[in-house]
Amino acid sequence: MISQNSIAQVFETARVEEVIGDFVQLKKAGTNYKGLSPFSEERSPSFVVSPVKQIWKDFSSGKGGNAVTFLMEHEHFTYPEAIKYLAKKYNIEIEETERTDEERAQADNRESLYLVSEYASSYFQNVLHKTNPGKAIGLSYFKERGFTEETIKKFDLGYSLDEWQGFTDDALGKGYKLNFLEQTGLTIVKGEKRFDRFKGRVMFPIHSMSGRVLGFGGRILTNDKKAAKYLNSPESEIYHKSKILYGLYHAKQTIAKEDNCYLVEGYTDVIQFHQTGITNVVSSSGTALSPDQIRLINRLTNNITVLFDGDAAGIRASIRGIDLILEQGVNVKICTFPDGEDPDSFSKSNTLEELTAYLEGNAKDFIQFKASLLVKEANNDPIKKAETIREIVNSIAKIPDQIKREIYIQECARIMDISENVLFTTLAQINNKQAQDNNKPKSYTSSSSSDPNEPPFEVFRNEEPSRKPKVDIQYELEKKIIEILMLYGDRTEQFEDLILQEDETSGELLLEPTKHEARVFEKVYLDLQEDEMQFSNPQFKALYYSIIDKLNQEEGFLTKNFINQLDQDAASTVTSILMEDERYNLHDWERNLIIPKEKKDSVSQLVSQTILSLRCHLIDQKVAEYKNETLKENVDLRVIMEDVKDYVGLKMLLSRKLGKVLG
Repeated sequence: MISQNSIAQVFETARVEEVIGDFVQLKKAGTNYKGLSPFSEERSPSFVVSPVKQIWKDFSSGKGGNAVTFLMEHEHFTYPEAIKYLAKKYNIEIEETERTDEERAQADNRESLYLVSEYASSYFQNVLHKTNPGKAIGLSYFKERGFTEETIKKFDLGYSLDEWQGFTDDALGKGYKLNFLEQTGLTIVKGEKRFDRFKGRVMFPIHSMSGRVLGFGGRILTNDKKAAKYLNSPESEIYHKSKILYGLYHAKQTIAKEDNCYLVEGYTDVIQFHQTGITNVVSSSGTALSPDQIRLINRLTNNITVLFDGDAAGIRASIRGIDLILEQGVNVKICTFPDGEDPDSFSKSNTLEELTAYLEGNAKDFIQFKASLLVKEANNDPIKKAETIREIVNSIAKIPDQIKREIYIQECARIMDISENVLFTTLAQINNKQAQDNNKPKSYTSSSSSDPNEPPFEVFRNEEPSRKPKVDIQYELEKKIIEILMLYGDRTEQFEDLILQEDETSGELLLEPTKHEARVFEKVYLDLQEDEMQFSNPQFKALYYSIIDKLNQEEGFLTKNFINQLDQDAASTVTSILMEDERYNLHDWERNLIIPKEKKDSVSQLVSQTILSLRCHLIDQKVAEYKNETLKENVDLRVIMEDVKDYVGLKMLLSRKLGKVLG
């Protein structure tokens, strides 16, 4: 167990914007930061991080919380794992008792797979550095590739002995279960036989975005034609090839900082680039590029530069990957290396300055690259040239942004020496066909793209509008009270109360204003007590009494400390409440001499309006109850109507104070 003192130190030190910034590209938006949701596919940022409140909210998925809950949601960490991750990040020593074999056995299946993978990584590194076969074979291979000792350790490179059960026997001897060795794919089990999957291979551990070992890539060092040159871990509960990028753990910070990601094909390409000094580089690990992998990069940057070697056949086969990147709304450039060179060999034979200059000088926009490649293939054949143009327009059609599509059409017209109108018409035809295939209404990109024989628009029958869900007024008001207490509960404000008095002359009830000073939480508590108002939502009720208790007992109430002490469900609720306004927060308006009034500048008014609104709502509920009473037999309607009259009169007074017009 981790000590409470260590947990408190982690919460005190960790900065939510720094923690999330390792996984999501955040941009300043007033006092907050915004970015693309890491939990859903979106093109407009709705992920908000508040450094002041030390919380985050993802409005696309509804998730939210603090730095720890982010790690639990994003990396699927357990609570202790998230605390340990933050402790490591901020160099905090944590006090805990060592886990016993029995506690390890009780860990859930997923955690067991992580433990086995992390042990395997340590084992392969130990074999590489501390055994004679590891040094003679594995280490020699890496040194021949030009990798330094520092690079080998940075990427946790290792070696698997050329023995049928070397790793498996060692792992079983350390108490790891065969079931988990098989699930991770480290051990292959056939009946009574068991043997190492990566026998006689140099090992490349594949890390998650947070640095956990998910799986491995292994390269064979012999000329065995029957064996695959590279072998990856099979799919498992923790390893999904299409959702992982090799090197992302080491590259994420530089990708966000440089606002660009270099995409290569192999493990050694990534490692050699890092060693040369370019660290914003990742690899799809020999698998076909997937939308999930592109979205991983898109969390950190909207710019990808794809690096190809000089093999023309390989380049042609990889063009599909470019279209996939365009489909995700990401900007893409392509850079090819001279014939016979690849990213690994080229970076090894050039200095950082030379490599940087080459990349900057030879990275082409996708349309320039594709046009130059396909024009060479067309070789002045008119039919092939027409096919080339259509293929380029097909790629442009995949871009979701209409402005970008139009600009690329203009660029294509210039490069291919063809009319823009022809290209716009072709683009419209492609879009219309796609819309029909998807059973969607036709879309026309621009007036210049329309076929004169086709209608400029189609008329569709209006469907019956769906009814919006009815707003639960009491729920919203109770939520507002929680927000007020969390944000301003310990502030002292001037309040204007209304005392109900009877006019001596007319006998009418009047509201006489009186001013007094009070702390916000005391004002809220006393007003609710006076009217015997109770929360209808059980979670809000529990939070209300917990907040009141904290404010009563502690000086200097801190929102982030309170949230850190709540369970995950309650913390998520509080975060959602506090971040709701941030979704529509105005910022940078002062520069244009527009000064929006902030909520904190009128707290007393906000408190009074919320309490008065709740009172009016409860009066409406009481009147509705009386209405139901009149439907019963043997009731005194005269008494009921007198009570209703009194309640309606009271609501009129309260509404006058609220500034509402009643029908």
